[in-house]
Amino acid sequence: MISFLKNGDGLFSCEQWEPNCWINVEIPTQDEKNYLLNDLQIPEEFYNDIEDIDERPRIEVENGWYLIILRVPIKSDTDLPFSTIPLGIVFKNDIFISISFHHIDMLTDFVKYTHRKSINKRNNVDLVLRLLLSSSVWFLKYLKQINQKIKLAEKQLEKSIKNEDLQTLLQIEKCMVYFTTSIKGNDILIHKIKNLKDYKQDIDSELIEDVEIELRQAQETTNIYSDILNGTMDAYASVISNNLNVIMKLLTSISIILMIPTVIASFYGMNVPNTLQTNRFGFWVVLLISFMFSTFGLILFKKKNWI
Repeated sequence: MISFLKNGDGLFSCEQWEPNCWINVEIPTQDEKNYLLNDLQIPEEFYNDIEDIDERPRIEVENGWYLIILRVPIKSDTDLPFSTIPLGIVFKNDIFISISFHHIDMLTDFVKYTHRKSINKRNNVDLVLRLLLSSSVWFLKYLKQINQKIKLAEKQLEKSIKNEDLQTLLQIEKCMVYFTTSIKGNDILIHKIKNLKDYKQDIDSELIEDVEIELRQAQETTNIYSDILNGTMDAYASVISNNLNVIMKLLTSISIILMIPTVIASFYGMNVPNTLQTNRFGFWVVLLISFMFSTFGLILFKKKNWI
């Protein structure tokens, strides 16, 4: 899907391309790909790089084109609740294009935000910085939702430790890893953008500061939640190990107690003379002896807190 956005107390849709408008392409079709490569002549190699889900944030300059990849958060369609994807940005003179191969809620919200705040695109780098700022805000937004998922999983684990609940924590842990690496990559990217020679004089210092603050906050929040999650995982791993030890100790104690009458019965069941072979109450005597020794063992284990 392709859309064209131009200034006007915010960014508003227009029917076709106009100079200095924003061309936003999501999940491009073959016709839209041909339009980007043939009509606008963006570098095909960079277009293919954007399609790679693991592409890292970076900035390049090629034949006058500024080629930027930043990482943005999305709600994932896989087992993971959240993930990050590359958002490609290409601009040159009066052409500005953003390309993604997934739907990004952040972009829709960003356009609405420009309406509320009457924000217009000053220049290409200004829009890139605002998209970086928006991505940082959405990282924080999704981190709050991740925190709620962690608390919910902890409540479930307090009731009973199930594999499904542990799998939920493992999936969240993967999300945190993706968030951490993406935020660090965006942080490196912002420092490179600050040093662009052609735009260095036009960069809004307050906007740069806002982006850096939000990125730092997102990074610190991610680290805090990661530490909490790691601590939670370690704690429940210890609980599971302790529960297993308790069960094994209980089973061992029961086995020893049951072994006492087995040993006594084995002695008196041997095919050799003993004092009870002619006694009419021999069976009951053996049974009583087994019961007494088993009871003694049970009391002893109770005092030792082994059962």
